[in-house]
Amino acid sequence: MNRRTFATNLLSMVGVSAVSSPARQTTNSVPPSDELRLPQDGWITDVEGIKVGHFTDPRRPTGCTVVLCEGGATCGVDVRGGWPGTRLTDALDPVKGASDTIFVDAIALSGGSNYGLATASGVEQYLREQYVRKLGSSAKDKPIAFAVPAAIIYDIELGDWTIVPTAESGYKACLAAKSGPVPEGNYGVGTGATVGKIFSMKQAMKGGVGTSSTRVGDTGVVVGAIVAVNALGDVIDPHTGKIIAGARSEDGRGFANEMAELRRGHGIRPSEWNTTIAVVATNAYFTKTEMNKIAQMASAGLARTINPVFTTWDGDTIFAVLTRASSVKMKLEVAAIGAIAAEVLSDAIVRAVVNAKGIPGVPCYADIHIS
Repeated sequence: MNRRTFATNLLSMVGVSAVSSPARQTTNSVPPSDELRLPQDGWITDVEGIKVGHFTDPRRPTGCTVVLCEGGATCGVDVRGGWPGTRLTDALDPVKGASDTIFVDAIALSGGSNYGLATASGVEQYLREQYVRKLGSSAKDKPIAFAVPAAIIYDIELGDWTIVPTAESGYKACLAAKSGPVPEGNYGVGTGATVGKIFSMKQAMKGGVGTSSTRVGDTGVVVGAIVAVNALGDVIDPHTGKIIAGARSEDGRGFANEMAELRRGHGIRPSEWNTTIAVVATNAYFTKTEMNKIAQMASAGLARTINPVFTTWDGDTIFAVLTRASSVKMKLEVAAIGAIAAEVLSDAIVRAVVNAKGIPGVPCYADIHIS
């Protein structure tokens, strides 16, 4: 059953149906192999109020990506990995008691391991400057603390590890933020992302950043996702069940198949640090508690496309945002949007690895499947 068939069944509970959205392709897309169906459903910026900006460091493979939420957003989170590097995620827990009137202003996704959390400070600086510029002299009497949750990936094994994204990097990503097409692959947070590292970087492949979206029938509802794929596990095409990127065989000509090797007793010792981090977004109205459930359901998108996933050496984290710019006020079924979010995130993961470009010592999808 494909995504739109499943969405149709779920959304029928609220009297709406899902139809295909126009196929769109980013300018940096790589042609897929004969078997792979490359998703072409748009970008997270198709959700009203969302802008995305990348900062890509030219000195080594690293960078950061900022998702700006114009006017603020209701936000939930699901942290599944055993070694997460995050900021402000506790504040998103509905059990903590913060009301639905508490909004986040942006999400920062960064390379650089824990050092990359500094990018959120640069995002806050940008937001503060925009606020002061808008209000002028009256801003000094109206203090505000902008909320910028963040998550990081571990990419410091590539090149000079002392070069990491900083607050300035986050600020520059904000300056680059815009609506419309989002570059995918080796950009922003995806610049140093790699996958299939259970047998060390010698057999790994290039990961990256990817995005996708879908429009749900004639409801006006849009669900989008952006993801940085830096996984320990193999990346799998959910439509064929075949590995499309991951741990390579020792001769480099095929895939080792991590789960098969684990069953043989190989690779059971502590491995590299990894993480897949993502933001899913919608313009349909939900509460903070419901957005946490949507983030939780969206994690199924990781499980469908990455194996193994949510390990002790992954920091897998998913944010779910509802922008205040939302134009859809009708009450919808949380399970429907959560299920669609999982499918859209799955598509974004496929796009991330297919659009990635190889770097010295780390081949990409095109190197294995196209050449």
